[in-house]
This record gives sequence, structure tokens and C-alpha cells, in this order.
Amino acid sequence: MTGRPRTLTGWSSSTTPNVERYMLESDVLRRRQLHTALLFGSSRTWRDRRRIWPGVLVGVILVAVIVAGLAVAGAFRKQQINDQLQKQKNNPSATAPASPGR
Repeated sequence: MTGRPRTLTGWSSSTTPNVERYMLESDVLRRRQLHTALLFGSSRTWRDRRRIWPGVLVGVILVAVIVAGLAVAGAFRKQQINDQLQKQKNNPSATAPASPGR
């Protein structure tokens, strides 16, 4: 056996000059992998899920347009009914039934 000192990773500082940098990079990689696993589970196809968002966004916009159209149509109908009621109030003889002749 050699008498070289061992570091935390098992490498001597004389054989690998950037041991600390490699340790930090491996720690960053491990943290990123754990973060990804926490967010997306064990599925290896987590990148495919991003393709769903454009469809979801289009769906939300479509629903908003439909709801706005229904609201405008309802307001238009209500305004027509109010206009008809206002005309009937102003001109009651036009809507009154004809009286039978004697």
C-alpha cells in the first residue's frame, strides 16, 4: 500500500488536482437530481409534461371566450326585455286588448 493521504472522495490530492471542485460539482448534481425527483417523481418522462401547458393555456382561453360570449348574449337579451317593458309603459294603448263593441 502507498502512504498517500486520502481525502473524502478517496483520491489523493496529488493524483487529482481539483478534488474540491469535483466534490462540489457532484453535490450540485445530486441536489439537482433530488430536486427533480421531488418535483416530478420517479417518471423519466417529466420533460413530456411541459408539452401539456400550451394545450391547457388554449383551453383556458377558449373557456374564457365562451363565458364572455354567454355574458354578452345574456346582457343583450336582458336589455331587449327592458326596452320592451319600457315601451309598454310609455304606450299602454298599444298593448291593451281591444274592447268589444256594444
